[in-house]
Amino acid sequence: MAYDIQVVIDSQDPHNLADWWADALGWEVERQDEAFIRSLIERGDAGEDDTAFHRGALVWKDGAAIRHPGGLRRAPRVLFQLVPEPKTTKNRVHLDVRAGAESIDAEVERLVGKGAKVLHEGRLGPTRWVTIADPEGNELCIA
Repeated sequence: MAYDIQVVIDSQDPHNLADWWADALGWEVERQDEAFIRSLIERGDAGEDDTAFHRGALVWKDGAAIRHPGGLRRAPRVLFQLVPEPKTTKNRVHLDVRAGAESIDAEVERLVGKGAKVLHEGRLGPTRWVTIADPEGNELCIA
């Protein structure tokens, strides 16, 4: 049996990091249902301390997700989940963003302007990529 997958990225600030990645990828941040969240609080299934406000909306404090605008058939959902500790070592898994050879430098410049940091430039034959880190230090490659 083949399974669908979700990519999960640990974060100290999941809502702002989801915003950053949605902008970086041209994806959409999933809207959270305030009425549903409030109903769970009213029933006692969740507490106010499980929530936060982000951009004026009531959200689950522990996570935010982004999706490809074409839906899950185009790409897996990416969830940013709250963790207490900062990133301290190199990622063992990272995302490759295929911007196209002619767009690599412009994309790197755009993302650095939004808080990314250039880590490495690589080449293998005719293929070139730039490894950068998002504002929390998670690596991604622009190729």
